[in-house]
Amino acid sequence: DFFTPIVDDPATWGAIACANALSDVYAMGGTPLFALNLVGWPRDKLPFEVLGEVLEGSAAVAAEAGCLLVGGHSVDDPEPKYGLVVIGEVHPDRMMTTGGGQSGQALILTKPLGTGILTTARKRDLIADHDLREAIVSMRTLNRAAADVATGNGVRTATDVTGFGLLGHLSNIVNLSGLRAEIDFEAMPIMDGALSLAADGVAPGGTRRNLADLDGISWDGITEAERLICGDAQTSGGLLLAVPPDVAGQVIADLQTAGTLAAAHIGTLVDGPPGTIHVRRGPAGR
Repeated sequence: DFFTPIVDDPATWGAIACANALSDVYAMGGTPLFALNLVGWPRDKLPFEVLGEVLEGSAAVAAEAGCLLVGGHSVDDPEPKYGLVVIGEVHPDRMMTTGGGQSGQALILTKPLGTGILTTARKRDLIADHDLREAIVSMRTLNRAAADVATGNGVRTATDVTGFGLLGHLSNIVNLSGLRAEIDFEAMPIMDGALSLAADGVAPGGTRRNLADLDGISWDGITEAERLICGDAQTSGGLLLAVPPDVAGQVIADLQTAGTLAAAHIGTLVDGPPGTIHVRRGPAGR
């Protein structure tokens, strides 16, 4: 996975890109083993010293993950791009996939939402650097701890929440599982400032496309700004876990002990029209 800069600091961009690329392995319950750098660089416009800072930031996160960086590939590109190809391994008995969810399972999210809206606001100079700190911490944080908690408690259905937003990735789970999801918007963890920015119409193009492309979504009392949060394109977002109800409380407690940025029970998988999602305000039956 690779992308253009979403923050000004080169090392921070590299760190976020590395955490984002590693996330796919963690989302399957795996362990990253090694990675290759992917670089597109405007050699006549940006000095290679800046690229060195990007690579240093990435290397720090890779070292934190115990993942070896073993080289890579670069091309001359009019716009800077950076990312990685990651190779990992997972024991078949611990593998998590996007299918196989069961009715009654709790949907638990391990990071707050809003990175797409906040980074877009910063690019437009609508917020200051310090307003982006929560998003940067989140994007740089590995999903390793969340994955360890999930696999240790027998979770076998999960996805990471990235470019297609919460509802886009949840849609994969409900379609592959043949179920419906009931989502409580009030239970969603949201980064400071993201909802008010969304109310002002601030959102990346990817977020709006996500909402336009979704089928089978029904809304109950959810505002346009709140819908933007639900579809916000995330970078290095958290894991969305489908957790058996008898261990949901333990998973939340273990996530809190592990220090994940969120441990929010945002909804439930239920029997119903397959592949559909209902977003409401408050728990079912209220």
